[in-house]
Amino acid sequence: MVMLLVLTSGALALFETRDAKLKSVKTVGIVSAIGDQFTFAKAGFMVLDNSPRSVPIGSWGLDDLVVQQVTAALSGRFQVQQVTYTRAAFAAIQESPVTAVNLVRGDPFKKLVQAEISPQGLDAYVVITKAKAYFGGGNRKVEGLGLITYSAVLDSYRQIHALYEIRVVDGKTFDIIEKLAAGPLDNASNVRLPGPSRLVDADFDEQDENLRRAIVDLIMRSLPNALSDLHLTNQKP
Repeated sequence: MVMLLVLTSGALALFETRDAKLKSVKTVGIVSAIGDQFTFAKAGFMVLDNSPRSVPIGSWGLDDLVVQQVTAALSGRFQVQQVTYTRAAFAAIQESPVTAVNLVRGDPFKKLVQAEISPQGLDAYVVITKAKAYFGGGNRKVEGLGLITYSAVLDSYRQIHALYEIRVVDGKTFDIIEKLAAGPLDNASNVRLPGPSRLVDADFDEQDENLRRAIVDLIMRSLPNALSDLHLTNQKP
């Protein structure tokens, strides 16, 4: 019972610290680095070649769109300032799943925000990067934007995904104030990833404008909830 009270008090203190830090934030910069490539993945017993294929999609302009949408959502509460940054560096960032490793080598996001964003000195930076998730029984991993084609004897489907996570980084200390991976859409199918995704009927290639529209829809519908869950906006739409 004593241990439970200690843990509860610690959790409350953590939330209070985060809320206090957010209340002191006046100026923010927005970074988005999720729209550089799209991955076509295959899985299932009926698939002979399940090697993923990635294609560049920078021409889709997704990161600029994300920055515009987040700026519009946060402008009522914060003074959003335009920033320049090395998008490729944030798109390629790899964080170790082992927390102790990050502690030893230093948080890679902390270093990037300090070195790759201009201007420095804002109260906080909202950094949106790719997230990873497992599918197909937990033995396959996908990341960022993509299409999964699953083929088996009794089950086949196609599923698009837009997996991303948002970090709020303190602009003075470069510590992570809050971090959250975008969750599934409320009306998502039962066959889904732990992030924005939905089943599709058609097969796509990277030149298909309908594919771009479907990915934009996933991002635009999931962003408001993710920003609200981070307490960056006052309420969910």
